[in-house]
Amino acid sequence: MKDADLLKLVQWLSPAFPVSSYAYSHGLETEIAEGRVRRAGDLADWVAAVLSAGAGRSDAIVMLAALRGEAEAEALADLARALAGSRERLEETEAQGRALAETLAALGAGDGVARPYPVALGLAARGLDLPEGVVARLYLQAFAGALVSAAVRFVPLGQAEGQKVLALMHPVIERVAAEAVAAGLEGIGTAVFGADLAAMAHEGLEVRIFRT
Repeated sequence: MKDADLLKLVQWLSPAFPVSSYAYSHGLETEIAEGRVRRAGDLADWVAAVLSAGAGRSDAIVMLAALRGEAEAEALADLARALAGSRERLEETEAQGRALAETLAALGAGDGVARPYPVALGLAARGLDLPEGVVARLYLQAFAGALVSAAVRFVPLGQAEGQKVLALMHPVIERVAAEAVAAGLEGIGTAVFGADLAAMAHEGLEVRIFRT
């Protein structure tokens, strides 16, 4: 593992990298607005579920498939789009993927082609000398961090409470990353119907802070 490549990946996954991750809540805004996520424990349960049985796990598998070259890039892009359970979820993955690809191309990495976020990241990570498990864990950490950040701003939660929730996710991230490395594309499956319904309901919220 090269330290320079690790720094590159950390930069790409940083909240400061211009993919506008702060603008998306993955349907969490609906859960908060409806009173189902009110405190740190509620948030921890919701994020853990999405990591374990939702887009966290499935997108990590797609990302690793792109990194390994398990299928053609455009076929993986179509799969990632099909896994988006609502219009806004599709918008989220495509907009973030487009921004990632464009910024990486400006940095001399990647082909600049707009693809869903996990596919764009996996393709870019092919050039990094990093173990698959490290890439998966950092990807899931960034995913969880974006959700926690949304809740810190909208519940609202204190910064310390948010960091406690993120720390609670570390064992979940370790487990899901290991599952994603071992699974392959045939292991994709989701079962977070409440989160999917929340993402759909978000489209009709009268007042919205987040784009999804």
